[in-house]
Amino acid sequence: MKNWYVVYTKPKWEKKVAEQLTKIGVECYCPLITQVRQWSDRKKKVIVPLFNSYVFVQVTEAERNLVFQSTGAVRYLFWLGKPAIVRDEEISTIKKWLDTPDTYDVSIDSIQVGDKITLEDGPFSAQEAVVQEVNKTHYILVLETLGCVLKMKIK
Repeated sequence: MKNWYVVYTKPKWEKKVAEQLTKIGVECYCPLITQVRQWSDRKKKVIVPLFNSYVFVQVTEAERNLVFQSTGAVRYLFWLGKPAIVRDEEISTIKKWLDTPDTYDVSIDSIQVGDKITLEDGPFSAQEAVVQEVNKTHYILVLETLGCVLKMKIK
C-alpha cells in the first residue's frame, strides 16, 4: 500500500527534488504558489513552494529509500518516532485549495481568539479551525487536522 510521506529537503531545493523524483518514477507533490516579490527596482511574480523544504512523496514502505537518489532529499519528517504519513484527503484538500481561484470573501462576526469555528465556504469548507489572531487586516486560523496555519485577509 502506498502512503504519502513528507520528505525534508535542502533549503530552496523543493522544485529540484520533485523534478528528480519524478524522473526516477516516484510519485511526488510539491505544492506551488505565485507570489509577488519586491526588489529595489522592480516587482516580479515568482512561483515558490507552499511549504519550505518539504515535498510529499507517495511510495510503499519498501520504496522509501528511493527518495535519497535525489541529492536534495535530506530525510523524512518523523512523528512520534515513525515517518509522518499524510492522509490522501489532506493532499486532496491542498490541491483543491491551490486550484481554486481567489474569489472567496471571508467575514467573521464577533469571533475571538481561541474560538473553534467550522469554515463554511471555500476550499477549506467543513474544516475545523481555531482562531489564533484577529486583526484589522486579517485573521489567522489554525487548521489542526491539516497541521497548518491559514492567514485570511479582510477585504
